[in-house]
Amino acid sequence: MKFEVKTLAAKNAGAIELDDAVFGIDEVRADLLQRVVKWQLAARQQGTHKTKGRSEIARTKKRFGKQKGGGTARHGARSAPQFVGGGKAHGPRVRSHAHDLTKKLRSLALCHALSSKAGSQSLIILDDAVLSAPKTKDLRLSFAGLGLSNVLIIDGEAVNENFALAARNLPCVDVLPVQGLNVYDVLRRDTLVLTKSAVAKIHERFSAKEA
Repeated sequence: MKFEVKTLAAKNAGAIELDDAVFGIDEVRADLLQRVVKWQLAARQQGTHKTKGRSEIARTKKRFGKQKGGGTARHGARSAPQFVGGGKAHGPRVRSHAHDLTKKLRSLALCHALSSKAGSQSLIILDDAVLSAPKTKDLRLSFAGLGLSNVLIIDGEAVNENFALAARNLPCVDVLPVQGLNVYDVLRRDTLVLTKSAVAKIHERFSAKEA
């Protein structure tokens, strides 16, 4: 499908052909997107939560109270979970929350995420994302002209340094090279902006997988 290309000055810069297999999926599967987002967030979890069990509590193991006549059970350790200051029964342990997900499913979910942005008119293609000076004010004016406020910008193999410096002071604006393109960041921002070089790399990536 053909898609309009714009400049940072919000002017028309021609058109570009987008692959329908990547940007033109009609029925976007929310279940695929949910699985990949869950996979990404699970891998980010530190998993350092920990409680002490009864074997790790430094309390006396000597039986307290009388053997008989106390009216309670005959306990042999204050570190038992039922006592205040005792160990935690079945508490959390240090572990990794990461789980596996096939590359084929992850690639398919990324195509569905890109198609969802294109289908909802939340995709903008820029000629390039280059600034002559790292001035946040100039970039803010450019974004206002394009109607951008909550946006993810994907550039080519390398992000223009002046553009990255100017964008980092703007709230709700993320800038990534094309290698960092992922489902979670695409979905968490209202608008997705791709440069022409990013589109070329995306097409190259998915055409290589099909081959």
